[in-house]
Formats: sequence, structure tokens, C-alpha cells
Amino acid sequence: MTGLAELRAEWTKARTLASTFWIVLAAVAVTVTAGAAVAAAVRCPSGGCAEDPAKISLTGIYLGQAIIAVLAVQAVGGEYGTGMIRVTLAAMPRRTAVLAAKAAVTGGLVLAAGTAAVGASLLAGRLILPGNGIGPAHGYPAVSLADGAMLRAAVGSVLYLALIALLSLGVAAAVRDSAAAIGIVLGLLYLFPIVGAAVGNAQLDRHIQQIGPMTAGLAVQATTGLDRLPIGPWAGLGVLAAWAAAAMLAGGLLLSRRDA
Repeated sequence: MTGLAELRAEWTKARTLASTFWIVLAAVAVTVTAGAAVAAAVRCPSGGCAEDPAKISLTGIYLGQAIIAVLAVQAVGGEYGTGMIRVTLAAMPRRTAVLAAKAAVTGGLVLAAGTAAVGASLLAGRLILPGNGIGPAHGYPAVSLADGAMLRAAVGSVLYLALIALLSLGVAAAVRDSAAAIGIVLGLLYLFPIVGAAVGNAQLDRHIQQIGPMTAGLAVQATTGLDRLPIGPWAGLGVLAAWAAAAMLAGGLLLSRRDA
């Protein structure tokens, strides 16, 4: 169970490190910029294209999640790299409480950053897409949080980023090395779709997409063609949540049983 002392200590570390601010800012900037660039590039002047305005607007999450992973990994790996983890665990010997506090602080930062990034990305899409033929005038849903599916895509995307942070934090606690942890997390995120496309079997590709943390988790962004998804929006986010829970469990167990 997380204690106030652990939470206070982790929050102090996070807010006093200059790198925290810059990484969070980079995650928001990359997410919004990439999403706006894709929205500006996709055109359908005559309408009738199989495009999803929400997914187009939120495309930047494909890149922004990598920066979120770095932020979360550094919360653990950075301390192992400098040796400060020994000081942390000596001052706060309840190791699972320390990891829980890191998860709470990092998760809170990512929820705030994710809300800003998703909100700005959807605003950019709302402003850009109609001029490219992807708007209500051509039969597409408006990019608006008043729409239930669009609201689900927005909230789900913020939760997606928070779960990516927890997955990364758990992996970092398990392997104790920042470079290795980042490599593992990025491999888990980006290799599943590559492997699925390479197998050359549509049914097997569908199954791989159903279990991949990124391919399953990002199903929550879909607002059109839901019947063609390999997995439902919330079920897909549940798959990512299972990956994050498994990583946190493994990280917590190994942190408790090994020497610092």
C-alpha cells in the first residue's frame, strides 16, 4: 500500500528533475504535431473514403507513447543508473510501496500530459480535417467530445498512455537497466504489428493484433468500422491493462526479492 511518505518523496523527485518537465513537454508536442501533420496530409475531396476522423487526429500517439515509455522507465532505471536506488530503499524499505508511489506519480503526470495531448490533437483534427473533405459535410462524424464514440476514443487514448507508463515502469523495475527496459517496451509495442504483417496469414495476423499491447490497446480510438476491428475498443484496452498489470506484478516481485 502506498504511504504518504513514499508519495511525497517520489513527487519531490519528479518535480525537481528538469528532465521530467522536458520529457512531458516533448511527449505532448510530438503527439500533437504528428497528429496535426497526418490530418493535414490525409485528403478525401469527394468524400466516401474509409477514414476515421478520431484515429487520424490521434495518430501522434503512435510516436508520443515512446516518449511516455522513456519517462516511466527513467523513474526507476534512472535511480539504478546513478545508484540512488540504494538511498531510496534505505530511507523507505517498503519496496512495493515505493514502486506503487512511482506508479501513482508517473501515472498522474501521464494522465495530465495525455489529456493535454489528446485534447489538442482532437482540436487540430477538428480544424484541419473538414477542409480536406473529412467532415460532417461529407458524412463523417464531427471531431467533437459531444459524440459518444469520440469521447470514448479521447478518454481511452488518455488511459492508453497511462497504461503504457505502467507497463514501462514494471519492465524497468524488473530489468533495472534503462536501455534494456526501453528496448523491451518498444519491442513489445512495435514488433507485434510487424510480425503480424509478416506472417502472411490473415487469421493469424488478427490473433496477433488481439494480443499485442499496442494493436489491441489502440482499438479504443476507433469510431467507425467497429465490426472490422480485430478486437473491441474496451476489450483491447483491457488487453493492454493485463500487460501493464503483469509487468507491474513482475517488477514488484523482483524488486522485493533482489538486493538493490
